[in-house]
Formats: sequence, structure tokens, C-alpha cells
Amino acid sequence: MNLLSILLQAAPDAGATTSPLGGNSGWIMMIAIVAIFYFFMIRPQQKKQKEIQKARNAIQVGDKVVTSGGVHAKVKKVNDDYFVVEIADNVDIKIDKASVFSLPNATK
Repeated sequence: MNLLSILLQAAPDAGATTSPLGGNSGWIMMIAIVAIFYFFMIRPQQKKQKEIQKARNAIQVGDKVVTSGGVHAKVKKVNDDYFVVEIADNVDIKIDKASVFSLPNATK
């Protein structure tokens, strides 16, 4: 029985190396990956969303805009959560603020 237990023991791994960071290298790599994703993907997207929201809040009556469906229109009325826009002569529609983009080079 003694010989059998000696033979069944696992041999030490000769190729194993110890990390200078100890057993925490996996955690450090995961934190580094999350930080990279945050600074290169999440943060720029948040900045872009803030700029779009700021531009939407700056839209005034008479400005030309484009809806998310591609319809070019002129703003007739501004409300807290929607715009009333004119898409043709005497054709006004009410559109949610989130679906309107201002035209930066359009004149009134």
C-alpha cells in the first residue's frame, strides 16, 4: 500500500514558473482590460452623447434640423420633450427630442 500511494502521487510540474506578481496577476490583467475598455470605448461615447444632448438643448425656433428618419425640417415650437417641426408648407409634425439632430451649417 505504501508503494502504491507513492506511485499515485502527482509529479511536481517542472515547467511551472512563479509570477513576480504572485497569484494576483490574473486580477491585475482583468483590471487593466476593464480600464482600457473604459478609456477607449465607454468614456468617448459618453462625451459624444453629452455633446449631442447639448446641441439638442440649443435648438431654437427657426433652426433647420434632420430627424433620425432623414426628414429635413424647420423647428416651429420647442417643448421640454418634443419639437413641432414643419416638413412642408402647412405640414407640422410633433417629434421626440431624441430623434432630432441639428444641422451645423444650415442657415435660418
